[in-house]
Amino acid sequence: MTDMSNWMVGRSSAIQAIRDLVEKVAPTDATVLISGESGSGKELVAQAIHRHSARSSGPFLGINCGALPRTLIESELFGFERGSFSGAARSHGGMVERAEGGTLFLDEVTEMSADVQTRLLRFLETGRFFRVGGLQEIQSNVRVVAATHRCPAQAVRDGRLHEDLLYRLAVFPISLPPLRERGDDVLQLAAHFLDELNTRNGTCKRYGAAAHGTLVQYPWPGNVRELKNTIERAYIVCEHELELQPMNLHAAAANERGVVHDGEGGIRVPIGASLAQVERWLIEATLAHAAGNKNRAAKTLGCSLKTLYNKLAIYERQSIERRA
Repeated sequence: MTDMSNWMVGRSSAIQAIRDLVEKVAPTDATVLISGESGSGKELVAQAIHRHSARSSGPFLGINCGALPRTLIESELFGFERGSFSGAARSHGGMVERAEGGTLFLDEVTEMSADVQTRLLRFLETGRFFRVGGLQEIQSNVRVVAATHRCPAQAVRDGRLHEDLLYRLAVFPISLPPLRERGDDVLQLAAHFLDELNTRNGTCKRYGAAAHGTLVQYPWPGNVRELKNTIERAYIVCEHELELQPMNLHAAAANERGVVHDGEGGIRVPIGASLAQVERWLIEATLAHAAGNKNRAAKTLGCSLKTLYNKLAIYERQSIERRA
């Protein structure tokens, strides 16, 4: 088996335990159920299982069961025959067929409707399925790795997940720790993300000494995804200085001003914030979403490029004044 030491950043005992579990289960064909908070790295673990398995030369396909209308999940998974429903102008192979010989990753599996869960359970038990509207049973050789941000046992109690399906998916369960329970891993991850940005852009930006305390103390509700987005945003905002100070991190902004970054590319604004502050949060979040492209950010915001530059200059002056 190839070396597994570098696929997940961190030296905490919690992450080492995850590496050990992946090393044990990857060479097998056992189904795996990964649970953990949003942004904690569930897909990264699924990809590692695939890469270090005998199926690594085959496809790795993923589907977010919570992102599709429930009426479409069945046809997306199992495919459909021509004329099986309105708009089915041709036959179509689903994810199960397209992942043949590889791994199928079912993210947010608890968001499936009950009838699709029943079909999935039968497929997992037999390795066979029908396309929607089809009469020919199809044999498939696919490994299934599933994930959920919910507690699996609680999902069963809440009626979101069939108990039999839980048993079939969780042949080998892996529970990911949230970032706030990983100790100094946050500093290693932050360094890793900043190194990537510096390498990509030919820069040498670095963290100020006080930034480390900010990174460790913030609880990171969006986990690694939120951390990565935060570092990229701070990198963009600090284009005229080499050091990334705590006030440049939106983690500090969350503690100081109450704005919450949800880890999914959005922000939640607290009641009582001023219009000027909300405007700043929106501008900075849009600029980060546009990967620093000010022309694109200005178009998204519906303002002129000159207006955007003027606003950013004001924000930079405010940051300098706070540091003084």
